[in-house]
Amino acid sequence: MPIQADYHLHSSFSGDSTAPMEEMIRKGISLGLQSMCFTEHMDMDYVYDKPEDEGIFELNTDSYLYELATLKARYSGKIRVLFGVELGLQPHLKRELALYARSFPFDFIIGSSHLCNRRDPYYPAFYEGRSDTEAYREFFEATLANIKAFDNYDVYGHLDYVVRYGKTKDDGYSYDRYKDILDQILEALLEREKGIEVNTGAIGYRLKDLNPCRGILKRYRKLGGEIVTVGSDAHEPSDLARGFDRAAEVLTACGFRYYTTFENRMPEFHRL
Repeated sequence: MPIQADYHLHSSFSGDSTAPMEEMIRKGISLGLQSMCFTEHMDMDYVYDKPEDEGIFELNTDSYLYELATLKARYSGKIRVLFGVELGLQPHLKRELALYARSFPFDFIIGSSHLCNRRDPYYPAFYEGRSDTEAYREFFEATLANIKAFDNYDVYGHLDYVVRYGKTKDDGYSYDRYKDILDQILEALLEREKGIEVNTGAIGYRLKDLNPCRGILKRYRKLGGEIVTVGSDAHEPSDLARGFDRAAEVLTACGFRYYTTFENRMPEFHRL
């Protein structure tokens, strides 16, 4: 397997996973991974669909760090375990996010768009009464606003995440169809020296491409982008490193020679 680092992982410290962290690590070892970075969800001021879910995406970071440090020491010499977080970005949270990001010794931070103007594209209501084209464009415009508001992260996660959930998913979707706004997003990321991730979690949604699509990856590379991490977005051990051979093929076809890992917020490049 040419990619030996999974940099988007969730365990039971994330509100949408029940997987024990140690089971995730053991699975990574069995797959022959050299490193794995947990990126537990931290979505401040999330809009919950059900009152009983209130607060599930607000990470207990102290408990998470304690468990990770314990397991990192236990499995030292077998696999490198990194301390990351996936921040759900919203422009009005820029001060709170900046304080949080500085408060812990993260190895790696993913910035992600999970809410779009206070609504979650995961739910069908986001698409009701309009075309997917309109919904996707709103999502991309909100992503650009996030990028302009906050920049203490290393890569932007699953840039076209929204196509997982639309009525038509990625049927008819392409980089060219949204080129105007996607170019603004990519240029804004490059101006801020941020990378992007290839998220193989798209496989579970039966999309034609990974997230983001090949067109976005090719354009990012053409504009000079080189920082690209690879993550399975696994929420259970069975999905760890899923589709990594495919991700390597896609990256190579899009002009990349390396994939990236991070430690202490510093990038390291590895040949594909």
